Amino acid sequence: MMGRESGQAAVESALTLPLVLFLILGSMQLFLLSQSRLLAQYGVFQATRVGSVNHGACTPMTHAALLSVLPMVHSFLGATNPGATPGEKLGRSFGRFRDNHYGGYKGAGWDGVGGADEALVWLVREQPRPTADDVVAFDQPLPRGGRTEPLRLEVRMVFWAPLRIPFADWVFSRMAAARLGIQSYTEANPLFVAHRADWEQEAPQLAARTAAELGRRIARGHYAFPIEVTSTMRMMTPPRLSEFAAAGCAAPGFTP
Repeated sequence: MMGRESGQAAVESALTLPLVLFLILGSMQLFLLSQSRLLAQYGVFQATRVGSVNHGACTPMTHAALLSVLPMVHSFLGATNPGATPGEKLGRSFGRFRDNHYGGYKGAGWDGVGGADEALVWLVREQPRPTADDVVAFDQPLPRGGRTEPLRLEVRMVFWAPLRIPFADWVFSRMAAARLGIQSYTEANPLFVAHRADWEQEAPQLAARTAAELGRRIARGHYAFPIEVTSTMRMMTPPRLSEFAAAGCAAPGFTP
Protein backbone atom coordinates (compact mmCIF):
# COMPACT_ATOMS: atom_id res chain seq x y z
CA MET A 1 0.00 0.00 0.00
CA MET A 2 2.82 2.37 0.90
CA GLY A 3 4.49 1.60 -2.43
CA ARG A 4 1.36 2.54 -4.37
CA GLU A 5 0.99 5.81 -2.48
CA SER A 6 4.65 6.59 -3.05
CA GLY A 7 4.28 5.90 -6.75
CA GLN A 8 1.16 8.07 -6.97
CA ALA A 9 2.99 10.92 -5.21
CA ALA A 10 5.89 10.60 -7.64
CA VAL A 11 3.53 10.79 -10.65
CA GLU A 12 1.70 13.80 -9.21
CA SER A 13 5.02 15.52 -8.53
CA ALA A 14 6.18 14.86 -12.07
CA LEU A 15 2.95 16.32 -13.47
CA THR A 16 2.97 19.46 -11.33
CA LEU A 17 6.71 20.17 -11.26
CA PRO A 18 6.79 22.02 -14.63
CA LEU A 19 3.98 24.32 -13.49
CA VAL A 20 5.65 25.04 -10.13
CA LEU A 21 8.96 25.63 -11.89
CA PHE A 22 7.32 28.03 -14.32
CA LEU A 23 5.62 29.94 -11.50
CA ILE A 24 9.02 30.56 -9.91
CA LEU A 25 10.96 31.30 -13.07
CA GLY A 26 8.03 33.14 -14.66
CA SER A 27 7.78 35.47 -11.68
CA MET A 28 11.47 36.28 -12.04
CA GLN A 29 11.03 36.93 -15.76
CA LEU A 30 8.03 39.20 -15.16
CA PHE A 31 10.10 41.20 -12.67
CA LEU A 32 12.88 41.61 -15.23
CA LEU A 33 10.35 42.70 -17.87
CA SER A 34 9.02 45.30 -15.45
CA GLN A 35 12.55 46.61 -15.03
CA SER A 36 12.97 46.59 -18.80
CA ARG A 37 9.86 48.74 -19.24
CA LEU A 38 11.12 51.27 -16.69
CA LEU A 39 14.49 51.52 -18.41
CA ALA A 40 12.81 51.68 -21.83
CA GLN A 41 10.70 54.64 -20.67
CA TYR A 42 13.84 56.32 -19.37
CA GLY A 43 15.64 55.45 -22.61
CA VAL A 44 13.05 57.03 -24.90
CA PHE A 45 13.04 60.14 -22.70
CA GLN A 46 16.84 60.40 -22.98
CA ALA A 47 16.71 59.80 -26.74
CA THR A 48 14.10 62.56 -27.14
CA ARG A 49 16.06 64.95 -24.94
CA VAL A 50 19.29 64.33 -26.85
CA GLY A 51 17.46 64.67 -30.17
CA SER A 52 15.91 67.97 -29.14
CA VAL A 53 19.34 69.54 -28.56
CA ASN A 54 21.06 67.80 -31.52
CA HIS A 55 18.82 68.79 -34.44
CA GLY A 56 16.90 65.51 -34.29
CA ALA A 57 19.96 63.50 -35.34
CA CYS A 58 19.53 59.72 -35.18
CA THR A 59 23.00 58.66 -34.07
CA PRO A 60 23.15 60.52 -30.71
CA MET A 61 19.51 59.62 -30.06
CA THR A 62 20.20 55.92 -30.61
CA HIS A 63 23.30 56.02 -28.42
CA ALA A 64 21.37 57.71 -25.60
CA ALA A 65 18.69 55.02 -25.76
CA LEU A 66 21.28 52.22 -25.80
CA LEU A 67 23.09 53.59 -22.75
CA SER A 68 19.80 53.67 -20.86
CA VAL A 69 18.72 50.08 -21.58
CA LEU A 70 22.19 48.52 -21.47
CA PRO A 71 21.83 47.20 -17.87
CA MET A 72 19.02 44.88 -19.06
CA VAL A 73 21.21 43.52 -21.85
CA HIS A 74 24.58 43.11 -20.18
CA SER A 75 25.68 43.22 -16.52
CA PHE A 76 28.57 45.58 -17.21
CA LEU A 77 29.53 46.02 -13.51
CA GLY A 78 30.62 42.39 -13.18
CA ALA A 79 34.17 41.60 -12.10
CA THR A 80 34.92 39.97 -15.46
CA ASN A 81 34.18 43.17 -17.36
CA PRO A 82 37.39 45.21 -17.82
CA GLY A 83 37.63 48.66 -16.30
CA ALA A 84 38.74 50.18 -13.00
CA THR A 85 35.63 52.30 -12.39
CA PRO A 86 31.91 51.89 -13.14
CA GLY A 87 32.26 54.59 -15.79
CA GLU A 88 35.04 52.69 -17.57
CA LYS A 89 33.09 49.45 -17.41
CA LEU A 90 30.02 51.15 -18.87
CA GLY A 91 32.09 52.73 -21.62
CA ARG A 92 33.65 49.43 -22.63
CA SER A 93 30.27 47.69 -22.69
CA PHE A 94 28.72 50.51 -24.70
CA GLY A 95 31.56 50.19 -27.20
CA ARG A 96 30.49 46.62 -27.87
CA PHE A 97 26.82 47.50 -28.38
CA ARG A 98 27.06 50.95 -29.96
CA ASP A 99 26.14 49.53 -33.38
CA ASN A 100 22.75 48.61 -31.91
CA HIS A 101 22.72 44.85 -32.23
CA TYR A 102 22.70 41.89 -29.87
CA GLY A 103 25.74 40.32 -31.50
CA GLY A 104 28.01 43.02 -30.12
CA TYR A 105 29.30 40.97 -27.21
CA LYS A 106 29.63 37.57 -28.84
CA GLY A 107 33.34 37.99 -29.46
CA ALA A 108 33.92 38.07 -25.70
CA GLY A 109 32.18 34.77 -25.07
CA TRP A 110 28.58 35.74 -24.36
CA ASP A 111 26.07 33.87 -26.53
CA GLY A 112 23.52 36.70 -26.33
CA VAL A 113 19.91 36.41 -27.45
CA GLY A 114 20.27 37.43 -31.06
CA GLY A 115 22.59 38.20 -33.91
CA ALA A 116 24.17 41.06 -35.79
CA ASP A 117 20.95 41.60 -37.78
CA GLU A 118 18.77 41.97 -34.66
CA ALA A 119 18.57 45.43 -33.12
CA LEU A 120 18.36 46.32 -29.45
CA VAL A 121 16.16 49.37 -30.08
CA TRP A 122 14.08 50.82 -32.89
CA LEU A 123 13.57 54.59 -32.92
CA VAL A 124 10.86 56.34 -34.94
CA ARG A 125 10.40 60.11 -34.94
CA GLU A 126 6.65 60.42 -35.33
CA GLN A 127 6.96 64.22 -35.34
CA PRO A 128 8.07 66.57 -36.74
CA ARG A 129 7.94 66.37 -40.51
CA PRO A 130 10.09 69.49 -40.83
CA THR A 131 10.08 71.94 -43.71
CA ALA A 132 12.48 74.73 -44.63
CA ASP A 133 10.33 77.13 -42.58
CA ASP A 134 10.85 74.98 -39.49
CA VAL A 135 14.61 75.35 -39.72
CA VAL A 136 14.25 79.10 -39.23
CA ALA A 137 11.18 79.28 -36.97
CA PHE A 138 11.40 76.00 -35.05
CA ASP A 139 10.82 77.75 -31.72
CA GLN A 140 7.89 79.90 -32.87
CA PRO A 141 4.29 79.12 -33.80
CA LEU A 142 3.95 79.44 -37.56
CA PRO A 143 0.97 81.38 -38.94
CA ARG A 144 0.62 78.83 -41.74
CA GLY A 145 0.44 75.07 -41.78
CA GLY A 146 -1.83 74.88 -38.76
CA ARG A 147 0.97 74.88 -36.15
CA THR A 148 0.01 76.73 -32.98
CA GLU A 149 3.07 75.96 -30.85
CA PRO A 150 6.84 75.59 -31.27
CA LEU A 151 8.14 72.46 -32.97
CA ARG A 152 8.01 69.32 -30.84
CA LEU A 153 9.98 66.10 -31.22
CA GLU A 154 7.80 63.03 -30.68
CA VAL A 155 9.65 59.70 -30.50
CA ARG A 156 8.39 56.13 -30.41
CA MET A 157 10.86 53.47 -29.33
CA VAL A 158 10.68 49.68 -29.39
CA PHE A 159 13.11 48.04 -26.97
CA TRP A 160 13.67 44.36 -27.73
CA ALA A 161 14.01 43.32 -24.11
CA PRO A 162 15.84 40.01 -23.70
CA LEU A 163 14.08 37.14 -21.94
CA ARG A 164 16.97 35.85 -19.85
CA ILE A 165 15.36 33.22 -17.62
CA PRO A 166 15.66 29.63 -18.95
CA PHE A 167 12.41 27.74 -19.63
CA ALA A 168 10.38 30.88 -18.91
CA ASP A 169 11.84 32.49 -22.04
CA TRP A 170 10.52 29.69 -24.27
CA VAL A 171 7.09 29.56 -22.62
CA PHE A 172 6.70 33.35 -22.61
CA SER A 173 7.62 33.53 -26.29
CA ARG A 174 5.08 30.90 -27.34
CA MET A 175 2.32 32.40 -25.21
CA ALA A 176 3.11 35.91 -26.47
CA ALA A 177 3.11 34.74 -30.08
CA ALA A 178 -0.39 33.33 -29.67
CA ARG A 179 -1.71 36.24 -27.62
CA LEU A 180 -0.33 38.86 -29.99
CA GLY A 181 -1.72 37.19 -33.10
CA ILE A 182 1.56 35.89 -34.55
CA GLN A 183 1.22 32.10 -34.42
CA SER A 184 -0.60 29.31 -32.59
CA TYR A 185 0.99 26.60 -30.47
CA THR A 186 -0.79 23.25 -30.06
CA GLU A 187 2.04 20.83 -29.24
CA ALA A 188 2.79 19.29 -25.84
CA ASN A 189 1.96 21.72 -23.05
CA PRO A 190 5.25 22.52 -21.27
CA LEU A 191 3.32 23.43 -18.11
CA PHE A 192 1.26 20.25 -17.93
CA VAL A 193 2.93 17.47 -19.86
CA ALA A 194 -0.12 15.20 -19.80
CA HIS A 195 -2.02 17.64 -22.02
CA ARG A 196 -1.54 19.38 -25.32
CA ALA A 197 -1.38 23.14 -25.34
CA ASP A 198 -4.26 25.07 -26.90
CA TRP A 199 -2.70 28.48 -27.36
CA GLU A 200 -4.67 29.60 -30.36
CA GLN A 201 -3.60 32.60 -32.36
CA GLU A 202 -5.68 35.64 -31.45
CA ALA A 203 -6.32 38.92 -33.26
CA PRO A 204 -3.14 40.86 -34.08
CA GLN A 205 -2.01 43.12 -31.21
CA LEU A 206 1.21 44.55 -32.65
CA ALA A 207 2.12 46.70 -35.63
CA ALA A 208 2.82 44.51 -38.67
CA ARG A 209 6.55 45.29 -38.75
CA THR A 210 7.03 44.56 -35.04
CA ALA A 211 4.97 41.36 -35.24
CA ALA A 212 6.98 40.11 -38.21
CA GLU A 213 10.26 40.79 -36.42
CA LEU A 214 9.08 39.06 -33.25
CA GLY A 215 7.99 36.03 -35.26
CA ARG A 216 11.38 35.92 -36.98
CA ARG A 217 13.26 35.99 -33.69
CA ILE A 218 11.05 33.31 -32.11
CA ALA A 219 11.63 31.06 -35.12
CA ARG A 220 15.38 31.45 -34.55
CA GLY A 221 15.06 30.65 -30.87
CA HIS A 222 16.12 34.18 -29.92
CA TYR A 223 13.84 35.16 -27.07
CA ALA A 224 13.11 38.87 -26.72
CA PHE A 225 9.94 40.85 -26.11
CA PRO A 226 9.14 44.19 -27.79
CA ILE A 227 8.40 46.98 -25.31
CA GLU A 228 6.99 50.08 -27.01
CA VAL A 229 7.26 53.49 -25.32
CA THR A 230 6.93 57.12 -26.40
CA SER A 231 8.15 60.54 -25.36
CA THR A 232 7.63 64.13 -26.51
CA MET A 233 9.75 67.23 -25.98
CA ARG A 234 10.07 70.71 -27.44
CA MET A 235 12.86 71.10 -30.01
CA MET A 236 15.69 73.17 -28.55
CA THR A 237 17.64 73.32 -31.84
CA PRO A 238 16.46 73.68 -35.43
CA PRO A 239 15.82 70.37 -37.21
CA ARG A 240 18.43 69.31 -39.72
CA LEU A 241 16.45 68.40 -42.84
CA SER A 242 19.02 65.82 -43.96
CA GLU A 243 18.33 63.86 -40.75
CA PHE A 244 14.62 63.59 -41.53
CA ALA A 245 14.73 61.87 -44.92
CA ALA A 246 12.89 59.03 -43.16
CA ALA A 247 10.96 59.01 -39.87
CA GLY A 248 12.75 55.95 -38.52
CA CYS A 249 16.40 55.69 -37.52
CA ALA A 250 18.25 52.95 -39.35
CA ALA A 251 18.89 49.80 -37.26
CA PRO A 252 19.75 46.15 -37.93
CA GLY A 253 16.64 44.37 -39.18
CA PHE A 254 14.69 47.62 -39.37
CA THR A 255 14.16 49.58 -42.57
CA PRO A 256 13.08 53.19 -41.89
